[in-house]
Amino acid sequence: MTAPNLLATQDLHDLGVHALQQALQHKQVSAVELATHLLARARTHANLGAYVDLQENVTLEQARAADNRISRGEARLLEGIPIAHKDIFVTRDFVSTAGSRMLDGYLSPFDATVVANLAQAGTVTLGKLNCDEFAMGSSNENSAIRAVGHERVVPVRNPWNTERIPGGSSGGSAAAVAARLTPAATGTDTGGSIRQPASFCGVTGIKPSYGRASRYGMVAFASSLDQAGPMARSAQDCAMLLSAMCGPDPDRDSTSLDRPAEDFTRELGGTVEGLRIGVPKEFFGEGLASDVRTVTEAALTQYEKLGAILIPISLPRTELSIPVYYIIAPAEASSNLSRFDGVKFGHRSDKYTDLADMYRKTRAEGFGDEVKRRIMIGTYVLSHGYYDAYYLQAQKIRRMIADDFQNAFRQCDVIAGPVAPSVAWKIGEKSDDPVANYLADIFTLPASLAGLPGMSLPVGFAQSEADKGMPIGMQLIGNYFEEARLLSTAHCFQQATDFHLAKPAGH
Repeated sequence: MTAPNLLATQDLHDLGVHALQQALQHKQVSAVELATHLLARARTHANLGAYVDLQENVTLEQARAADNRISRGEARLLEGIPIAHKDIFVTRDFVSTAGSRMLDGYLSPFDATVVANLAQAGTVTLGKLNCDEFAMGSSNENSAIRAVGHERVVPVRNPWNTERIPGGSSGGSAAAVAARLTPAATGTDTGGSIRQPASFCGVTGIKPSYGRASRYGMVAFASSLDQAGPMARSAQDCAMLLSAMCGPDPDRDSTSLDRPAEDFTRELGGTVEGLRIGVPKEFFGEGLASDVRTVTEAALTQYEKLGAILIPISLPRTELSIPVYYIIAPAEASSNLSRFDGVKFGHRSDKYTDLADMYRKTRAEGFGDEVKRRIMIGTYVLSHGYYDAYYLQAQKIRRMIADDFQNAFRQCDVIAGPVAPSVAWKIGEKSDDPVANYLADIFTLPASLAGLPGMSLPVGFAQSEADKGMPIGMQLIGNYFEEARLLSTAHCFQQATDFHLAKPAGH
């Protein structure tokens, strides 16, 4: 028999991971009550297009098991905490589509390591979240999968303004957290796909150092760049989730680092007194929207008030990160996506004359325009006569970009700046101009290419007439394996401000 519910049911969705952990441990709410409430919200707010799969029986069974462990005094770190997973992670009990028609309806025989690690920590899976096809995109307009509650494919909508994108590729995750459909979600970041949607939707998200979290069971886009991370309301919540997600996985992921799991909450009680924050001049040049500049500079001033020291730095090869990324990532994608040929699993064309014809028609039908575009670019730069001229040159510049960061970290402890040049744009505004979409990643790509940890935290809202009320995030970048310092730096800001507590109207 559980204790009486001391929380108003209508307020449950406003609680973050840490608050819910306390409520569950003190039996102020049950995991079943919590899951039931959030499943109902997922259907009520289906207009956002965030969820692509809900399996209520599976979710409630997990919740009941969590309640039983809590009642027996066997609760784990995240026992009973609801979470939803980006549909780039394979899961046994929910569809795993990667946002592509190629995998529409696919059921995996196993869970991704990140999913399994979070389940081992006690989380309850609410469902799977929409994403750009194979995580390729900056707007979440590239999904080919029909969202729950919709009869046709629709783009995910930003809960702050449903005429706007949520960012991508983890747009479903960011929108669901912002709209209070889940207190937390997983995402993946190849070139900024956690940080950018977190900024656009006013939530907190972190990409750890490359290799921190296993890529096993994460449908591959660009293997040397893909990395999993959490999205939640606050840095404290992200620290709890990241502690469960990370850890070595040498038997199943050769890129997994041999570093033990850490408690990323360990530095949250610290201050930023004397912290040296590097401010790259290249992040504040032409093309940065005035709203983003004003809000980011105000956040940096807030850090100064808290005792941090701002240090001007330079990351001179920032502009080169776009051509470098859009050579390396498509090259790796063209290789990774060759497995989707209609032979062993996934979509297969109904009509074909021979094996070669089946390959052609299957891939033509199964892949969307953006995926085809990147496969073609990748195949081109890897082809005979162009490999040395493009791919190898890009890898050399990638090393130089990483060296720029190391030079900067000799002067500072963390780096801060905008996440994206603008706030979220309107749905369809850049659909016919893929290069404009690519340019939106200019501030997030450098850290991805270097394999550094980076995060976004909400720091304010646009005030101009055109974009008034849209959230703006600030990016923090740390040196390798300094996730705890990043999270502590963000937590200090969130203890002094309340931007991370703001929520969209009607949610």
